[in-house]
Amino acid sequence: MYNNNRSIFQEKIDAEIKIEPKDWMPDKYRSHLIRQISQHAHSEIIGMQPEGNWITRAPTLRAKMVLIAKVQDEAGHGLYLYSATETLGVTRSKLIEQLQVGKAKYSNIFNYPTLTWADIGAIGWLVDGAAIVNQQSLRKTSYGPYSRAMIRICKEESFHQRQGYEIMSKMANGTPEQQEMAQDALNRWWWPSLMMFGPHDSDSAHTSNAMKWKIKRNTNDELRQLFVDRTVKQADLIGLKIPDENLKWNSKNKHYDFGDINWDEFWEVIKGNGFCNKERMSNHINSHKEGKWVREAAFAYANKNKNGNKNE
Repeated sequence: MYNNNRSIFQEKIDAEIKIEPKDWMPDKYRSHLIRQISQHAHSEIIGMQPEGNWITRAPTLRAKMVLIAKVQDEAGHGLYLYSATETLGVTRSKLIEQLQVGKAKYSNIFNYPTLTWADIGAIGWLVDGAAIVNQQSLRKTSYGPYSRAMIRICKEESFHQRQGYEIMSKMANGTPEQQEMAQDALNRWWWPSLMMFGPHDSDSAHTSNAMKWKIKRNTNDELRQLFVDRTVKQADLIGLKIPDENLKWNSKNKHYDFGDINWDEFWEVIKGNGFCNKERMSNHINSHKEGKWVREAAFAYANKNKNGNKNE
């Protein structure tokens, strides 16, 4: 029976038929999805912090409104993804508990500080740009709820990237001080953005099964290369310089060659030793505690409506 189920499962994968929550799936497929989707959800929620810090300091009313809307979007993305993860048989409270005790991870990029307004532009342009490269591929992921969440999220992320690029473009063409600030932000966010795609495929414990089950359609290195190829041209258009002396166009493979990534830094951040790991997690835990009464009120209201409908 097990082998028959496994064969049917793989046949669906090979035939590009989405796997839905009620379908049989291998335990490793389920656990892989829980790890990946919950990490994505955690990243959306923790990722609200570096930008939320600038809402009260945004330079114009329009910038403030755009940033508030973006942070709200990220919260919504987190909810979509938590809901998708819950279809795999795990509760949201369990997922959050795993994050807060260090058993679950979120993207390394959200452990860096936002020092200037240009950092907000860099996050939109580079971080959301890297996210879009990854998420566009995930729209075709084999698990139905995850795929549908990605389709919805991608539409909003594209706005976020354009807004960030607009900030960087204005500053890169502004006063000498603004130009310096924009270049400094690019210098600090470039390499962490490349790390967002994860380790080289040869060093990744998850790539093989993810590709076999079509959870991922492209490898970490393929996605990283696509991001570099897109972003170098965008930087050139606004007069900014990618901080990589080894960056050059390869006419043979029609891609940009780029320098070595500091993987020691990447693994240190993953271990919890980044600039802002402790601060970001402490903020999350405190906010979660302070919001307990809201969750309890929402739960009571939902139960009241549920019981009321039964009595009608």
